Amino acid sequence: MFTSLMDILKQGGITIWFLIGLSVLALTTIIERSWFWFSLLSKEKEILNQVIGSISRQDWVSAMEIARRSTGRPIGRFLYAPLKLANPDPEVFRLALEDSADEELVTMRRGDKILEAVIALAPLLGLLGTVLGLIRSLGNIRLGDLGTSSTAGVALGIGEALMSTAAGLSIAIISLAFYRLFQGLIFYQAKLLQRSGNDLELLYRQAWSQTGGNLLPGALNTPTVAPDPEPAPLSKRSERS
Repeated sequence: MFTSLMDILKQGGITIWFLIGLSVLALTTIIERSWFWFSLLSKEKEILNQVIGSISRQDWVSAMEIARRSTGRPIGRFLYAPLKLANPDPEVFRLALEDSADEELVTMRRGDKILEAVIALAPLLGLLGTVLGLIRSLGNIRLGDLGTSSTAGVALGIGEALMSTAAGLSIAIISLAFYRLFQGLIFYQAKLLQRSGNDLELLYRQAWSQTGGNLLPGALNTPTVAPDPEPAPLSKRSERS
């Protein structure tokens, strides 16, 4: 079997090696994106429920702390973006949510262009390999050899040439299946971010109107200690004394 596989690789020509490269690229992207989505979805709803639950109890500081500890995940970064601000205006709060959502969706779409390129190129490369293989096989036929045993290898050569098309289509089909799966997950995440962002903004606007805007301490709004006054120069000390 190993010998026949090597023969197919030889007969496939240079295009079969390009197809192998595309398959490795697609497989690497699929594995990386699968791990990304598995890690993203594992505790997403738990984090979201904890943050929204704390805000429902008007415990904005705890909500900010939960989101801060979860910044390793997209949902944590999305929720932390507006909560880390120090008592922002509701419009600023909304803009922070929208900007964070856009950044996270860009991260989720990483790898899409690679799969799109593989889906488009793999069938074309497979077809090109088949055409080149057919040209090579049919070019060895002489009119006087038609119907003789010398043309028996032509059918084998044509079959091996068609392997390029089969390989290209297989790579494209598998890549397309995972691409559509990832697109569905991105659509689900976009709806989730929109829904949770709307809930968070609504809660913030209600609390803002009730408290007059004194809600969030802000992650960077830490109290500062005034620096100690510099000691007076020695000459001035002597004058005072």
